[in-house]
Amino acid sequence: MEMVSNYSMKEVVNKHSRVIELITNNLKGIISHSDDTLNEERLLELVENTVFESRYISLIDYDEITDVIRAIFLRVSSKYSILSNYIEDPFINEIMVNGYNRIFVEKNKKITEVDNSFYSDDELEGLIRMFASDIHREINEANPIVDARLENGYRVNGVLKNVALNGPILTIRKFANDEITLDDLVNNDSMPRECSDFLTKLVAAKYNIFISGGTSSGKTTFLNALSSAINSDERVIIIEDSAELKVSQIKNIVHMECRNANSVGKGMVSMEMLIKTSLRMRPDRIIVGEVRGREVIDMIQAMSTGHDGSMSTGHGNSIKGMLNRLETMYLMDTQIPIYSIKSQIANALDIFVHLRRDSDGKRRLVEVAEMVGFDGEDYKLNYIYYTNPDGKLMETGNNLTNCEKLMQNLHEEGVSVS
Repeated sequence: MEMVSNYSMKEVVNKHSRVIELITNNLKGIISHSDDTLNEERLLELVENTVFESRYISLIDYDEITDVIRAIFLRVSSKYSILSNYIEDPFINEIMVNGYNRIFVEKNKKITEVDNSFYSDDELEGLIRMFASDIHREINEANPIVDARLENGYRVNGVLKNVALNGPILTIRKFANDEITLDDLVNNDSMPRECSDFLTKLVAAKYNIFISGGTSSGKTTFLNALSSAINSDERVIIIEDSAELKVSQIKNIVHMECRNANSVGKGMVSMEMLIKTSLRMRPDRIIVGEVRGREVIDMIQAMSTGHDGSMSTGHGNSIKGMLNRLETMYLMDTQIPIYSIKSQIANALDIFVHLRRDSDGKRRLVEVAEMVGFDGEDYKLNYIYYTNPDGKLMETGNNLTNCEKLMQNLHEEGVSVS
């Protein structure tokens, strides 16, 4: 007969944290020194026998034994410990651990707390250190933050408890293995077909495009989808803080990733350095995953000096808000007048796309605007698409003002343009 516990898994782990810790550490030692390869069935049998033969069995209530065995099995069966099931679940996009006993997941666009828990801050910090070690990063009290990409493409951010008030923090963002296309975004109701076709033509015609949006609004996904419209014969340089973009149709591609300094403060490779280096690689286009600081100067200069068709993303609450943020980033490393900064931005960027994540978790395109220019005081924007009060993306009726690139490039490819 199956034993049914009167407690949640979290309650069982918290109640028997010390027992679970001791038995888990004992089993890990046994497994590491064993010459045998244990399959899942034999490993579960080993866990069960160890629990029932343990001197701690008398401390565990009869209806709690199954949960204790399951808690230990999860910890010894996978390097990802109790997070393994959530990492393997294809419907979970993000895992958020706020201290050892609060775990949340985003599944099917909804965030929920799960019934599970680490047994201590030390166990959670051990997992964070393991992630850091896997990608040859060092994390300690002097360097308490790690932000990195795993081999499977997942992005991991870990913070130790000496700077996180509610205990160690771990966030894992998963990315789909399949490349997202513009057709996928249309089918997901992120934008209408007409807008997708319009943006496809702009990418092919080498307009410089900037994508803005809030956190988790789908900027990287959208950039990846736009990249699928790039001609496969072009030479493309991709620069990212943590590699997330997948552009398989392009053969002549260079993909570079920033690197943090090591434990003695050496070896850092910044996005600013990579953008400067990319200019010496004879790129047709440069794609910058996301700009956050002074690297925006090099990106703007690259877009202004013959590298048409370049693209990037940034955090902003609207197109106008993103322009203000770009100015602020520019001012981090220069003292030139603000009107000169605005003029350079207006000369470099052709098209702005703004995304939003709605309360239902849906990611949508909400604005598309053409940068017409700078009149000496402010930007002149020509909005092509807007979102009406009903939340539907609509055409404004405005035509594209700067059509030279569109006419020239699409004419060369034999595409009729109206």
